[in-house]
Amino acid sequence: MADILIYHKPTCSTCRQVIKLVEQSGQPYTTINYYEKTFSKSTLKGLLKKAGIKSSEIIRKKEEIYKKLNLQNSEFTDDELLDILIKHPDLIQRPLVQKGDQVILARPPETVTKIL
Repeated sequence: MADILIYHKPTCSTCRQVIKLVEQSGQPYTTINYYEKTFSKSTLKGLLKKAGIKSSEIIRKKEEIYKKLNLQNSEFTDDELLDILIKHPDLIQRPLVQKGDQVILARPPETVTKIL
């Protein structure tokens, strides 16, 4: 059985709820604070591919930086969006949870039970 990886932001309440649900399951897991250990482009691209999510679908549209970068009115390639997400991690929906080849965006937190 593969360990669970939780890519999170420690101050995020949704992330904390997901971690609590994984703890309660008794399965081994590791948390990765992607603000301290930033995503490489290949890692983020691979996670999104496994989750079946396009980079444009994981953007947090209510963040100030979203408006500042005018992301709502611009046509960016997937590659360009990945670069922006890595440079501005506040734009990434969270948490991303990986177990083996499965990756999900655990929003709402209860969706993490799909891979437990």
